[in-house]
Amino acid sequence: MTVNSEAAFEAERLRLTAIAARILGSRHDAGDVVQEAWLRLSRSDTDDIDSLPAWLTRVVTRLCLDHLRKSSTRTGFESQMPAGSPARDPAEDSVLADQVGSAMHVVMDSLAPAERVAFVLHDVFGYAYEDIGALVGRSGTATRKLASRARHKLQDAPETIDEKTASVEHRRVVDAFLTAARSGQMGAMLSLLAPDAVMRADSVGIEMGTEPVYHGAAAVAERFNGAKGAVPVTLDGDLGAAWIAASEVKVAFVFHVEAGLVHEVELLADPEILATLTVERVRRAT
Repeated sequence: MTVNSEAAFEAERLRLTAIAARILGSRHDAGDVVQEAWLRLSRSDTDDIDSLPAWLTRVVTRLCLDHLRKSSTRTGFESQMPAGSPARDPAEDSVLADQVGSAMHVVMDSLAPAERVAFVLHDVFGYAYEDIGALVGRSGTATRKLASRARHKLQDAPETIDEKTASVEHRRVVDAFLTAARSGQMGAMLSLLAPDAVMRADSVGIEMGTEPVYHGAAAVAERFNGAKGAVPVTLDGDLGAAWIAASEVKVAFVFHVEAGLVHEVELLADPEILATLTVERVRRAT
């Protein structure tokens, strides 16, 4: 750790604290997270860090996710959220983080950790979905969906007919695809994939031997052809698949469906990311 690195960290502290406080709902917890980020930086080789602000944002975001998934209760905010849209200036956001009312805190607590992170980073701090995906180990498509779900919950709005239809369609398409994959029906799989469908693996999946990206319907179908190890599960309520060993999810496959076709599959193997998913085994009727 160099003096310059320490000065650079201090220059980022206010922004990092604002992000952590918004996500966690506690200035005290935010301070702990930022301090842990400092400790990780002090133990790291800064020569290997291309962008210190981006690196620190990623570390703080991951630490917040870990904190949220481990916490059964969270400290509430102390006062009322001011009217109007949130300020984007880091210094102002740091102050506003302490002004969110306890009622808002209760509503925010209804969000899953990943939903909360996606919503805060996008709607409060203005991060692009692709950038959020890079921070939390998900695709841009996934983070867009997570933020949308968060907004829906915060607005306490009933599910629309279009949303219900999309949910039913997602289950139908993914169920048909997994059934075809288990029995090696390449034609059926290809009929359910968009021509430009892709499957992307996270860094842990790549370390396990998976290709980083499978481009095109044929490549994705071939990857799933005859796959019998993956079992159907719901991932945050949507049908997907997972490899499970000793009751522990080792790999999850998240499907993104549009207009009746699979356009993207996320292969998630990072334990930190898997821990943020709500996974339920789907029992098939015999």
